[in-house]
Amino acid sequence: MPDGSVLEVEEGVSGLDVARRIGKRLQRDAVAVSINGELIDLRFPLRKGGQFRVVTAKEKEALDVLRHSAAHILADAVVRFFGGEAVKLGIGPAIEDGFYYDFDLPRPLSADDLPKIEELMRRIVAEDAEFRVEFMNKDEARKLFERLGQTYKLELLEEIEDDVVSVFRHGEFVDLCRGPHMRRTGQVKHFKLLSIAGAYWRGDERNPMLTRIYGTAFFKEDSLKSHLERLEEARKRDHRVLGRELDFYSVRPEFGAGLILWHPKAGRVRHIIEQFWIEEHYRRGYELVYTPHIASEKIYQISGHLEKYTEFMFAPMEIEGQNYRIKPMNCPGHIMIYKSRQRSYRELPIRLAELGTVYRYERSGVLHGLLRVRGFTQDDAHIFCTPEQLEDEIIGVLDLADFMMRTFGFKYRVFLATRPQKFIGTDEVWEHATDALRGALRKRGVEYEVDPGGGVYYGPKIDIHMEDALGRLWQGPTIQVDFNLPERFDVTYIGADGAKHRVVMVHRTVLGSMERFLGVLLEHYGGLFPLWLAPVQARVLPVKDEFAGYAKDVERQMKEAGLRAEADLRAESLQAKIRDAEMEKIPYMLVVGKREKANRTVSVRKKGTGDLGQMALEKLVKRLLEEVKTRKIGIE
Repeated sequence: MPDGSVLEVEEGVSGLDVARRIGKRLQRDAVAVSINGELIDLRFPLRKGGQFRVVTAKEKEALDVLRHSAAHILADAVVRFFGGEAVKLGIGPAIEDGFYYDFDLPRPLSADDLPKIEELMRRIVAEDAEFRVEFMNKDEARKLFERLGQTYKLELLEEIEDDVVSVFRHGEFVDLCRGPHMRRTGQVKHFKLLSIAGAYWRGDERNPMLTRIYGTAFFKEDSLKSHLERLEEARKRDHRVLGRELDFYSVRPEFGAGLILWHPKAGRVRHIIEQFWIEEHYRRGYELVYTPHIASEKIYQISGHLEKYTEFMFAPMEIEGQNYRIKPMNCPGHIMIYKSRQRSYRELPIRLAELGTVYRYERSGVLHGLLRVRGFTQDDAHIFCTPEQLEDEIIGVLDLADFMMRTFGFKYRVFLATRPQKFIGTDEVWEHATDALRGALRKRGVEYEVDPGGGVYYGPKIDIHMEDALGRLWQGPTIQVDFNLPERFDVTYIGADGAKHRVVMVHRTVLGSMERFLGVLLEHYGGLFPLWLAPVQARVLPVKDEFAGYAKDVERQMKEAGLRAEADLRAESLQAKIRDAEMEKIPYMLVVGKREKANRTVSVRKKGTGDLGQMALEKLVKRLLEEVKTRKIGIE
């Protein structure tokens, strides 16, 4: 039977039994099994029959098995490092690109401890101990973990509904776990511990802070090496580091965590993006609106945010005896603008857009530079249309999103997120909305993946993930069909029949938040923005002080042409000025001296390309203006 093939199996047998039936090679190569899409340990008896597939190391799913096994080996190593009962075990899952394990430790770990723990892991791998599974009832498991002093495992145990639980062992190490695992520790050969972080138990800041150790593992050494090289490149592109080095933004404790202070350079980039965004939206039939930063709680009672979103809203403020909230969403304001008068079907679709700043309470442990903040500006828009117009409107948003992604230099992947288990509205309405999203994707020829159950409770959505220069995916444009708010706010239009009809509402964003988008841009380009986005497009560098006048003249002419240029007139050597311009990732450096002044030229150096030689200033200006006009991406 070929790898990845599917067959029907009966209940009660183990995955290894089935693999054994199929053939010796598959029995040898099997890592786990998939039954009806669920990954299960080879040693587990199948609780139900269905479509069975043997998973081997050649398949992507197998990495989760390898990494989960590595997490157990890490936990064993940490226990040995500190000595037995001093370590309380949390959880240790496989995650995208790696694994982690959480520990309650007798002392903090340092980066110097990681190589020692990693060496202990290698000893455990060399022991080639078997991963053994043991099934026991909850009382037996409770006694086991009480004896071991593993309080976090006891807490997890109480939440398991099944009467029988599984415990995995290798050597003397034991853990409450459902697997799946490799067969032996010796199979986990290529791994690396990466970092240490703090993490609240169960992600709740009211719980103890645990020590989290991150690592990664691969089946092949070359794959691990390539991954580590990508991580190193990602570290160089970390927007938090670049933001500080390039003087783009800061977060000051005196001001508040998760609240971004945009410095002049970032302010310039933001202005360029916003102006481009506004012009493009006007061109596509949107109208720009503005809504207040605070609103009466009444609006959020109607919208349901107070009921379903309170934990992410900041506390109320009392004004003249009435509670107000800082807005977490722009949509209620847009709905109020729509409802300011009765609308006719002849007016639809109505497209309202806003670069609206919203505020959401995010726990301090999840704040992350520009990517996870408490105050951010969304490139938000809401479309009010008839059911018949819905598909065309979605196509229009897909066109705009594609244009934006291509203009900023991103490839992307598209996901259609369908109805979740808990939802509002009728099956018929959901089918119509999902068919409209699916139909728009197909008409436009967009390849997409289905995210089953990934929709929000009020409607299905299209998620577009931007792919950066390192192949990482970031949340980007979203298109959501909403049944909830039109119902709650009674949003209607007068149809051709003279009767009121419920409007169809589409939430959409094509960049996300300005903060996150800048962070992604910084990492995608490594801080070296395309010329049209660069806060400083050219820096003029006089060879000596005596040429400062000509440098200022070059700066003036470039600014008059509409280019962002500046002359570096500091009392520094030319080499120091060039080094600083390189560090600041200025796209063009224009060196001027005696010869350039006499010929009214500049000597041009382009970041990433090198020396372009002497060039007449007029010719250079024309060239740069063309590069800006076409919003050119990349290096020649």
